[in-house]
Amino acid sequence: MSENTAKQNVARLSIFSNAFLTIAKLITGLSIGSVSIISEAIHSGMDLAASFIAYFSVRRSAMPPDTDHAFGHGKYEDASGLIEALLIVLAAGIIIWEAVNKLIHGGDTLSADLLFIGMIVMGISACMNLFVSQKLMKVAKETDSIALESDAWHLRTDVFTSAGVLAGLILIQITGLTFLDSVIAIIVALLILREAASLIRRSFGDLMDESLDEKEMEKICEIICRHQNAYTNYHSLKTRKAGPDKFIEFHLMMPHATPLSQAHKVLQEVEDELKAEIPRITVIVHLDPCDGRCNQETCTFFCRRKT
Repeated sequence: MSENTAKQNVARLSIFSNAFLTIAKLITGLSIGSVSIISEAIHSGMDLAASFIAYFSVRRSAMPPDTDHAFGHGKYEDASGLIEALLIVLAAGIIIWEAVNKLIHGGDTLSADLLFIGMIVMGISACMNLFVSQKLMKVAKETDSIALESDAWHLRTDVFTSAGVLAGLILIQITGLTFLDSVIAIIVALLILREAASLIRRSFGDLMDESLDEKEMEKICEIICRHQNAYTNYHSLKTRKAGPDKFIEFHLMMPHATPLSQAHKVLQEVEDELKAEIPRITVIVHLDPCDGRCNQETCTFFCRRKT
């Protein structure tokens, strides 16, 4: 199975599970009169919208570069992650509004006879979302897809919020304190907002061409430094990311007398190793001449300095 097929299959699985849970929670919440279950239905509805966006983005990001998108379509996934995060913020705002309104003005009395059904639905929701989120996260890590990872985090949050609502319904059943329903809904919303803040930061960072993380930068430097005896220096290392695609650019300084064919061979070896060890990477290397007049004290080549 190809990488793109695996991404699309798991995105479709997320759509089907979220559609089922949204309908089940909404019907149950309205029947019982529980704002916490209705808030979970809203949360699942936003997850459903996010799943559709993730599915669209992984299809578009897999398209090859074209005349209008010479660097590919990877940023569709970054844009998807940002939109999903904004949907989460919207969902949290609706939940908090409804919960606070019910706390202040009161609302329909919870149907004690149907609370048990709400508990069953929340339990099913937690189990289904745990299963689907694990599938999503596995494929997201294998393909470095921020769209799928965002979708996975949506569902992982839903696992905890569903479990929280389930615990709250049990407490209401035991104590009869129905205001706990609104309190739990607010807690759910705050957890959702925390998730949204993290997704916004990551998605916005990629859209603004933020450098790759420290671990990947160290790996890139380590690969370049393997060939330090073949050149004198490198500089102006730049990195960025677009969805699952990574881009690296740097200058490689060669001794002035190095034949062009030899310089190109070294450059090709460095590129091949970078592409072999870092998936979905595009490498741009500029060759600069070096006359060799620098000495060990003034040379800025840190690879050689460390030896």
